[in-house]
Amino acid sequence: MTLSSDLLAAARRWAADPAAWPIQPQYDPDERWYARIAETAEHEVWLLTWLPGQETDWHDHGGSAGAFTVVSGALVERTVITTPRKRSAALHVSAGAPGGGRVRYMDLPAGSGRRFGTHHVHGVANRGEVPAISIHVYAPALRSMTRYRLVDGKLRVAEIERAGVSW
Repeated sequence: MTLSSDLLAAARRWAADPAAWPIQPQYDPDERWYARIAETAEHEVWLLTWLPGQETDWHDHGGSAGAFTVVSGALVERTVITTPRKRSAALHVSAGAPGGGRVRYMDLPAGSGRRFGTHHVHGVANRGEVPAISIHVYAPALRSMTRYRLVDGKLRVAEIERAGVSW
């Protein structure tokens, strides 16, 4: 079993047992709400809520692998198809999306999950009409996240956030 599949299994275990969550989900009308609900030597677990229309920008997880599962509602993940050898401050993408990049959308209804490696860049959104809840697991624990903008077909670094400062 790989690290990312272990992370998805952990996310599914946490999603299946809301009574074990040390905090109840909350909803913020201005932005998605999140709280870390567990941390072990191997990984950390986050609880997120999403009101209709709430979304993240393009971001990575600072070198952490991860997985998430949708507890209720539905989410959409968007990823940019990148050229792996060209990862740098500007990630090159292939033709097809705004600015020339190719964006892939994946619908994630309740019960579905997603795993990803250490170089994954994505955005997640609630495009539905009802609130959504998701559980996210990262290894190692998040220490930074890079935010990107898609400009002229390339993902450009917008900012780098740090644990303990930005969240």
